[in-house]
Amino acid sequence: MIDLYTAATPNGWKASIALEEMELPYQVHALRLDQLEQKQESFLRINPNGRIPAIVDRGAGDFPVFESGAILLYLAEKTGQFLPSRKHPRRRSRVVQWLMFQMGGVGPMQGQANVFFRYAPEKIPFAIQRYQNETRRLYQVLDRRLGEAEYLAGDYSVADMATWPWVSLHEWAGVSVEGLDHLQRWLTAVGERPAVKRGRAVPAAERPPNAEEIQKAAAKILQN
Repeated sequence: MIDLYTAATPNGWKASIALEEMELPYQVHALRLDQLEQKQESFLRINPNGRIPAIVDRGAGDFPVFESGAILLYLAEKTGQFLPSRKHPRRRSRVVQWLMFQMGGVGPMQGQANVFFRYAPEKIPFAIQRYQNETRRLYQVLDRRLGEAEYLAGDYSVADMATWPWVSLHEWAGVSVEGLDHLQRWLTAVGERPAVKRGRAVPAAERPPNAEEIQKAAAKILQN
């Protein structure tokens, strides 16, 4: 059994999508980020960085794993799914490369676009344009790759599970995918996978928050 500590964010959805795709049994522990539950000492013992997601593998001696990319690699290694084995180093490396592209590029840049476009109390045009333009540039890199292959690493992999939750929220960051036909095709194809739909719905919300509630919650989180 896997304990999943998560919230309804792109990084959180990476882990729940992977768990659904790999058909691993797991229990959801939804953290209220606006109440800073991720900063409580009990959670810091699992993730000293105080961020979601994190997992605890009960079947492996209560082994904790934090950082979304590390979680995806751990689960892929555990199940032998969605990541080529070490017997195929080039195929394996291709998956890891695109996973790292998301971790080091798409996530951070789109995250900053979200902050300055949606949450910052003062709208700074230079910062908004800077991060939206860089996010769009990264989308163009993805689009070019997806013109060569059906999925980022050729076959569907943890790289797609990591990247899709972010790109699927491009409108929230104010970034268009117009003209990126290959990226749009991929967005639809991944989004239609049953496991992705189930993982995207974790944790289940009692009711959808409105934009004002999201902005207030984000402002509180960003201050801590």
